[in-house]
Amino acid sequence: MARPHTSGAAAHGRHPVTPLFTVIAASALSTTFEWYDFFVFGTLAPVIAKNFFTALDATAGLLAALGLFGAGFFFRPIGALIFGRLGDQVGRKGAFLITVTMMGAATVGIGLLPTYAQAGPIAPVMLILMRIIQGTALGGQYGGAAIYVAEHARPNHRGLATSFVQASAAPGLVIALTVVFLTRTATGESVFTDSGWMAGWRIPFLLSAGLLAISIWMRMKLSESPSFLALKEADNHAKAPLTEAFGNWANLKLVLIALITMMSAQGAVWYTVFFYTEQVFLERFMKIDPVTGTGLLMAVTAASAPLYVLFAWISDRVGRKWVMWFGMCLALVGFFPGFHMLARMANPALETAQTRTPVVVVADPARCSLQFDITGKGRFVTSCDIAKSLLANAGVSYANRAGAPGATAVVRIGEISVPSVEGEGLPAPALKAATARVRADLAHALVTAGYPASADPARVNLPGLFGVMMIFAVAATALFGPIATTLVELFPMRIRYTAMSLPYHVGTGWVGGFVPVTAFAIVTATGNIYAGLWYPILFTGLSVLTLPFLLPETRGRDIHG
Repeated sequence: MARPHTSGAAAHGRHPVTPLFTVIAASALSTTFEWYDFFVFGTLAPVIAKNFFTALDATAGLLAALGLFGAGFFFRPIGALIFGRLGDQVGRKGAFLITVTMMGAATVGIGLLPTYAQAGPIAPVMLILMRIIQGTALGGQYGGAAIYVAEHARPNHRGLATSFVQASAAPGLVIALTVVFLTRTATGESVFTDSGWMAGWRIPFLLSAGLLAISIWMRMKLSESPSFLALKEADNHAKAPLTEAFGNWANLKLVLIALITMMSAQGAVWYTVFFYTEQVFLERFMKIDPVTGTGLLMAVTAASAPLYVLFAWISDRVGRKWVMWFGMCLALVGFFPGFHMLARMANPALETAQTRTPVVVVADPARCSLQFDITGKGRFVTSCDIAKSLLANAGVSYANRAGAPGATAVVRIGEISVPSVEGEGLPAPALKAATARVRADLAHALVTAGYPASADPARVNLPGLFGVMMIFAVAATALFGPIATTLVELFPMRIRYTAMSLPYHVGTGWVGGFVPVTAFAIVTATGNIYAGLWYPILFTGLSVLTLPFLLPETRGRDIHG
């Protein structure tokens, strides 16, 4: 591993310098903790929905959980501003330590919350508060980790050094999925999903206390960035980082360039590849067994881990921008054909049924909503909305046909007609019961028409699924591997923590975090289970078109001035 790079006063021995190995280990571990939190909450979204949104029907409850999942990301840019300012004014180490402590406390806190059955409406409110704390803390986490490593690394190994922060996503995911799987197996499904204090779903959240303790211990061993200490000793650090970063056009322009040319694609691509593909498309739409899907995702994640390091190392040799551009271009051209291949390999019987017996929703267009809700509080209860959300969650594509004004929506499956129900004005229990009846009627009609209730394990092409998902993983890792060092190199040291954290968390938090709810809204509006891909395609295409012309090559820049 490369020797720690020193500069300024630190180079003359006036400041302690933490060995690069310790810097990378501490930074990567804290980022692993971030990804552990992300995947535990995302994986357990259906269980969260069951226990904290009990007043809603199953579909609305899941949407509420996914909305809350995205809402946590909404606060990341706010945290980026708060802790970026702290990191640029006071120091990297202090901001770094505060964020991991907040994040860990909130994650453990989720495991200690009362459920709706125990505390009523206060339970989801407390859950929302925990997610806000998590999102805010995470806004300061990544920038601190990337900067800390980059400011210690030698210039010609900067990409390689920071790649271990990027690659920490892989162990975070594997640990999270392993813990969830083992806990689920050990406790049994009924105990795991229970609403009581001894429920198994609490264990993965509570176990994060161990990661938190190790991460804090590692961070306490770190000294402050020597480059920042030299800057502060010369009284050249930013006195008003927010004003300097966003009130100065030269710096604001760099923030906008980073957001448009890199982070727009990064958020869209990474979360589509490592979250939407398996947990939404394959499990919910294609109906493959969750255990199979989880194992597949773990295999892809483990196999992709070295690729972050590989592409970052390549960027140290040939430059950052074209490595990232290759990744986003591969995703752009690969998503639509790749997802069609995934469908054929995962559930060929579903594709056959769609072709042989198409589904049509006949409804008054004025009564159909765009079911987009980032808070999870929206009520989509017209007969059209209920029918479309049930079909979308069942992974069934459908055509839209205009019905008579004010008429109740009807789902036609070949020669079978299934009326929906008007939910407006119904109290929550009655709405939940009515929606359940429609769901049961639709399920029976779909099975009668030849639609499979689940994917046939004997016909699931696991090697093929792995191959397609690895192509997606190559795209994601080529894009994500060099991003940390590129962001560090792009911004002046005085405002680096503030300036780079904001575009990163707008990209990951707002673009990436809202992939599930936005894609679902697009699917329900169009009736096409592939149409949700237009969301990541749009943001990825923006970066593909702008990166070659707007993003300067940063390899070789002096980052210590």
